[in-house]
Amino acid sequence: MEIWINPDCSKCRSALSILDAERAQYTVRHYLEQPPTVAELREVLGRLGLEPWHIVRPGEPIAAELGIADWPHDEAGRDRWLAAMAAHPALIQRPIITAEDGTATVARTPDAVREALSRPALDRRTH
Repeated sequence: MEIWINPDCSKCRSALSILDAERAQYTVRHYLEQPPTVAELREVLGRLGLEPWHIVRPGEPIAAELGIADWPHDEAGRDRWLAAMAAHPALIQRPIITAEDGTATVARTPDAVREALSRPALDRRTH
């Protein structure tokens, strides 16, 4: 499993604490330093069953600069959203957990993290 985080985010730190407490095996991706590509965003959105505008952080300053609030939420505008998210990863909601079973979760709550952990394909770290 991989978790996309911003280490300055309290929800990300909380998710990591839960993963550690549950002894989950995971890798961390600091997505602000290692931004996902458009292809990676497409894949994660497919796993989430969401559209790009569903995982954008509209309160980010760059969202206002880009005028995202006025962008259409339709298939024709999808590539524009993806390009903006790849170029400005601060726009991406966090944390996102991608699991080995092909699913993904926007893990902003402890329940969402635990749901990701409850999937049978996830490995557990052994000590």
